[in-house]
Formats: sequence, C-alpha cells, structure tokens
Amino acid sequence: MMINKNERKSIRSSFGKTLAELGAINPNIVVLDADLSCSTQTQMFAKEFPERFFNCGIAEQDMIATAAGLASVGKIPFASSFAMFATGRTYDQIRNSVCYPEFNVKIVGTHGGVTVGEDGASHQALEDISLMRGIPNMSVIVPADCRECEQVMQFAAENYGPMYIRIPRTNVCDIFDENYTFDFCNAKVLTEGEDVTVITNGETLAEVIVARENLLTEGYSVQIIHVPVVKPLDGATIIDQVKKTKFCMVVENHSIIGGLGSAVCELLAEYYPVPVHRIGVNDNFGQSGKWDYLLDYYGLSSDKLTISIKRYIDKYRLVNK
Repeated sequence: MMINKNERKSIRSSFGKTLAELGAINPNIVVLDADLSCSTQTQMFAKEFPERFFNCGIAEQDMIATAAGLASVGKIPFASSFAMFATGRTYDQIRNSVCYPEFNVKIVGTHGGVTVGEDGASHQALEDISLMRGIPNMSVIVPADCRECEQVMQFAAENYGPMYIRIPRTNVCDIFDENYTFDFCNAKVLTEGEDVTVITNGETLAEVIVARENLLTEGYSVQIIHVPVVKPLDGATIIDQVKKTKFCMVVENHSIIGGLGSAVCELLAEYYPVPVHRIGVNDNFGQSGKWDYLLDYYGLSSDKLTISIKRYIDKYRLVNK
C-alpha cells in the first residue's frame, strides 16, 4: 500500500457532511453539540436542519442527558464535542443515562489524541478510548480516513446501540479506495508479513503503512492489521494473524493504558500468549505543540516508527535465535 502523506483531507468535514446527508434520509436523526459546532463541523447539519440541532452550550453533561432523553422517545441522537469533554466530563451521564438503559445514542469525539496540538494537555484526550471501552453496552470505533469515517457514520445511523466514534483534529491521508467497505465485525488485514504483526487504527494507520514501506527496503517484512472497532474486538482475526509471526506490536494515538494496546494484550494473554510491544503515550499527559512535532515526539510518526519497529524486530530475533 502506498500513502501520499502530503495530500490530506479534513475528516471532521467528512463527518459533518455525512451527518447532514444522513439527516436528509432519516428525519429521526437529531444532533447535539456543546458550543463547538464550527470545530466539530456539526454546523453543516445545523444549517440544513436547524429544528433538529441543539446547541447545549458549554454543558456536556446536559448534552448527553438530553441525548438520552431524545433517544428514549425514538430519536437517533448524535452528540458531539471534543473527545476530552465528550467522554471525560460526561462519564457519569454516559454510563448511567446512556449505556445502562442501552439507549441509541451516538457520541462523536473530535480532536482525539496528541494531534490536537497547540491546545495542549487539557484538550488532548488520551484516555477516552479506555473510558468508553470499559462501559458495558458501549461500542468504540476509530476510523482511519474520510471514506471509512463516512461509512462508520452510516453504520451508526442504521444500527441500534450506544456508540463512541473518535476522530482527530488533523487532516488525514486517503488510505482506502472506492472498493472499501467498513465491517463492524471484522478487522482488516492490510498487508502480509513474517517478522511482526502491527495492529493500529485511526490516523496512525497511515504512519504505520509508510513505516512498513521504509522497512521493506531494509529487508523487513511487516504485517499490518487495521482495527477500527476497538470494542467489540475482533479477536479471531488478531489471533489467527499473530500465529503467523508470533510477535505483535500495537500503535495508537492514545495512552498505552486502557486503549487498543490493552485490548490486544488482554486478548492474547488469555488465548495466545506472545510478546506484545505497545507504542503510544506512556502514561503521560500531552503538551502544546504543532501536531506533527507531537506525533514525532511521542514516537508515532512514520520516521520514529520505522526505527522502533526495526529495533523491536531485531530484539525479538536475537532473543528467539
């Protein structure tokens, strides 16, 4: 797979545009925002359907509680804010008012991960996936590009149940073509490889793909599994593929505690124990800086991943001679 990292599109715009298109199809879709519609791009829906758009102000707890109420009378609420506030500030309401009664509320957290950039640690959600995957009845989805985001939104609108969808602030590379179909139940094996299985999702998928291309020139063979659905996790595909390499790495724009890496470790520890190395934010808060600088600082850029994947393959080979 080849990625052009110089050509990027706004995944938030894809989210907003798709939401408006879905609103034209289904009159039961309503949208709630916490005074951030210009940033989240729910303004596109608001422009088309002002009577079905609710700006709840800087009161995310009220936004989620209102969404639960709307869901209780048959509406399909999409509630959106920055990932930090959509999950952290509202945890009690999500747990007790949405997931406990299993209401059909879709929570879309934008600005996930360290790539929020200059807004700094207070706005960089590094625990959101951990929070959401720990709640019963909640599904967690992290799309990697605009096409996948559009299909995830359509899936969310057409299928019942609480869902958390996480997208970044940054523009993203095109990864999937017109033949791609989002599959809620199955992870995607994007490339075959013999040295290591690298599992990732979201915006780090493009970085891993470029790192793999770099490593091919040095004789390293890297298998990539894209896991857009963190919960429920497709354990069967992961185990089946890891059996081929017997060594796994997980890359995510999130804390290494509680996110995709933890989910994979829990799975493999119970069903197929192999060495797993996690690359993400190592139990630290983020910091202010340009998004690409921060991606590199935390070891998530393609350049840093090329070095670290190579290093851990070499280490694994040495130990297992």
